[in-house]
Amino acid sequence: MSKSFSRAAVVLNPRKDYQSLLDGIAKHLERENVSLSRISLPHDLPDLTVCEIPEPEEVDFVIALGGDGTLLYTARLFAKMDVPIIAVNLGTFGFITEICRDEIYSSLDLLFKGDYEIENRIMLEVSVRRDDVDIATFYPLNEAVIGRKEITRLLTMPAKINNEYLCTYKADGLIISTPTGSTGYSLSANGPILLPKLENFIINPICPHSLASRPFILSKDDVVEISFSGSDIFPILTIDVQVGMELNPGDRVIIKKAPYLTKLLLSSKRTFFQVLRDKLGWVDK
Repeated sequence: MSKSFSRAAVVLNPRKDYQSLLDGIAKHLERENVSLSRISLPHDLPDLTVCEIPEPEEVDFVIALGGDGTLLYTARLFAKMDVPIIAVNLGTFGFITEICRDEIYSSLDLLFKGDYEIENRIMLEVSVRRDDVDIATFYPLNEAVIGRKEITRLLTMPAKINNEYLCTYKADGLIISTPTGSTGYSLSANGPILLPKLENFIINPICPHSLASRPFILSKDDVVEISFSGSDIFPILTIDVQVGMELNPGDRVIIKKAPYLTKLLLSSKRTFFQVLRDKLGWVDK
């Protein structure tokens, strides 16, 4: 049985050529008596200030027009609403944007007919704790990265899993990645690829001082705590390479599986393995 849809939102990347497609989408939705609200991606992403996500209107589904970055912003924006996202790639690489430009109308038709497939992607809940108070909380779809402000200094980062000491990372930084983000920054740092539907996440050191430091895969129930040694080192936390904040000595970063999911409408024309072969240049027989 098809679900009734009456309200949609579209998140736009202002740097992409979307106007003609947007006009077509608006007319297509009008024929289905679906109203459309428009949200533009901020021009100043990324920055290193705590970015307050605006509270969007209640909608039945969302269309993200841009690329992977637009989808990441859209996922955080609508994380609490539990609505499907149609992610349309208007960019070049487009690893996690499921729908090509010429598939948008057929995807909308499948949505209205109820003949569509949704894949749930886990998100992370990343909290910055200062003096035992959570001063900021983020919900990335891809990853959280703890990096360094001074590029010549290693970060020393004691890590706990479920309140048990794991090790002290000495590295340029740490990537804490979801399965969706496993094909992004973490992959470039020699991390493993996880199937998107899994509920694990990865801790991956960036250029560790010790060759014994390796990526570590955790379960959905694990809680990670990262702290910092050295009063003269000021790490930087970034979320999905879009927003974040500078950290103070004594801060702790708490990472766990978020209570929200990103619900992506899948393309009927390709699988995850086909995307891997295409985007990563794997050679077919």
